[in-house]
Amino acid sequence: MSRGRVSGLVLMERAGAGVTAAILARWTGPEQGGRRRAVVLCGPGNNGGDGYVVARLLQDAGWAVAVHALAESSTPDARAMRALWGGAVLPLSALDWAGLEGTPVVVDALFGTGLARDIAPGIWGALDMAVASGCPIVAVDILTGLCADSGRVRAEGGYIERAADLTVTFEAPKLGHMLAEGGALSGDLVVVPIGLEGELAALMQAEGAAVVELTAGSAADFSKAGGHKFAHGHALVLAGGPGRGGAARLAARAALRVGAGLVTLGAPVAAQAEHAARLEAVMLRAVDGAEGLAALLADARINALCLGPGLGLDRAELVAAALASGARPVVLDADALTLIGRDPALFAALHGDCVLTPHGGEFERLFPDLAARLAAEPGEGVAVSKVDVVRAAAARAGCVVLLKGADTVIAAPDGRCEINAALRDRAAPWLATAGAGDVLAGIITGLLARGQRPFEAACRGAWLHVEAARAFGPGLIAEDLPERIPAVFRALGVT
Repeated sequence: MSRGRVSGLVLMERAGAGVTAAILARWTGPEQGGRRRAVVLCGPGNNGGDGYVVARLLQDAGWAVAVHALAESSTPDARAMRALWGGAVLPLSALDWAGLEGTPVVVDALFGTGLARDIAPGIWGALDMAVASGCPIVAVDILTGLCADSGRVRAEGGYIERAADLTVTFEAPKLGHMLAEGGALSGDLVVVPIGLEGELAALMQAEGAAVVELTAGSAADFSKAGGHKFAHGHALVLAGGPGRGGAARLAARAALRVGAGLVTLGAPVAAQAEHAARLEAVMLRAVDGAEGLAALLADARINALCLGPGLGLDRAELVAAALASGARPVVLDADALTLIGRDPALFAALHGDCVLTPHGGEFERLFPDLAARLAAEPGEGVAVSKVDVVRAAAARAGCVVLLKGADTVIAAPDGRCEINAALRDRAAPWLATAGAGDVLAGIITGLLARGQRPFEAACRGAWLHVEAARAFGPGLIAEDLPERIPAVFRALGVT
């Protein structure tokens, strides 16, 4: 934790007080389990110093507290707080099963941010004992063994499998609370202000650091002004051959639901009948090849394209024609991404109005070296993060890249980046269903048709996709997603 221009001791006291308040709010009283005992695990650095403050304040609140330290305190502030604790400090190696009887709250203040190496089993094993004993675990800043910059596990020989019950961090969430294993293992997240907001902003400005935001949505992002249907854009979704049209229909319906004025499905003549039997508000046009697409795109009112859902791998000429069709925004998903990954000429044709929406396997086909960096063991130093590789992919492709997952990362070529974290109170596990990605592609296409820029459309579309899933809940299938968009809009106050 950065100590900035504010006194380190003051910051440490504020941090420990914030953690203590969160513990007392969660576990004091019979309705919260009535716990009145804690085991605090302290590391040698400032995270351990925060732990000594927590121990002292919990004891002042009437709790029985045992403190175990990995080593002597290595910073002046941590040494001062250890002295103020004043009670016994046992070695971490002395923690045994008897010390965890009665399932006390276990406070993990071993290592916080800045972990750049793997920790030994003797360190994370203390947390594993707590997990096995059923003890609630509170992480100070971030769970020991997680990289705060990437969310990746930095531990030798394995790691705990249960999430912390509570993570209390300071001033702002860290990337490690949202990405990779850290997103699943951080548990409930509480952010405590400790007076570093100004210092952090100044530091980021001085270092030229690119900020990573969390996606959000508001009524202003989705409301419609007056005007006729063409004032709100005309989206074109291209479909594949007979029997492969469901994905494109899902995308088309999502584009219409999100507010595009018109949506047309372009399909081969051989597939027209099956689409005609399933479409009502979505229009249908015949598109058999590049010439047919060019003829359709002569209508300049078509201002956003979607290619990939159910397109088929035999329609590469349509991808080439769409990318060469002028300055129209294009969402490329599924089969279109596979085709681009196979053909360097198609990759070279990507432009700044494109949005790529790969899942992990498609990302690997498009950017094999970047995927390999993300999959490699971290080694020494800060671990490579999903944010790092998606930013690099967007810069290389010259367009927006959205890499899907519970920790969806969206990056623009200029370095802007947002995370759509479907975690904790935004968890949406029912999105792991066939067709959900096609709906996302359609939502983004509809927002592009309405005039949003590619990065904004991708970020807001990803946010809306999760909110629509949460509005439906368990039992969700892809067809349900477009139908829940109106409920999300009503909750936002969209007009």
